[in-house]
Amino acid sequence: MKKQFIDLLEYNSHFNQLLIKIYLENKDSFNEKMISLLNHILNAQQVWNSRIIFEDSFGVWQINPDEKLLENNQSNFENSFKILSERNLDEIIVYRNSKGDEFQNSIREIFFHFINHSTYHRGQIAMLIKQAGLEPINTDYIFYKRK
Repeated sequence: MKKQFIDLLEYNSHFNQLLIKIYLENKDSFNEKMISLLNHILNAQQVWNSRIIFEDSFGVWQINPDEKLLENNQSNFENSFKILSERNLDEIIVYRNSKGDEFQNSIREIFFHFINHSTYHRGQIAMLIKQAGLEPINTDYIFYKRK
């Protein structure tokens, strides 16, 4: 199972990186919503990692400096990979959400959530990219596996 999550983390990081590069090359075509969603994808993974490893987290909707986006994506991948390497997927994590409510989920559930969450928002960004007159990238998992 860990091998499958490593593959999904690589897929997630790969398409986040491509999306960041498209943004950096086409900043004038990206509106506030697109920028917000791109940052949110990265922030959410960082928040979930931080809940597992007890580090300070980003704000879920904070806007990060453009020059930090690629670095944040790489850091997210490295932290997630480290968690997978060192922790049990069935380990239960007790955490508080952004409203302060307490919950508990396994690392497996958390990883599935933030990877799925990223895919969902990349789809929203693809639609907005197309509306802005740019060609969106196809971020479907199967296209990643065909490379």
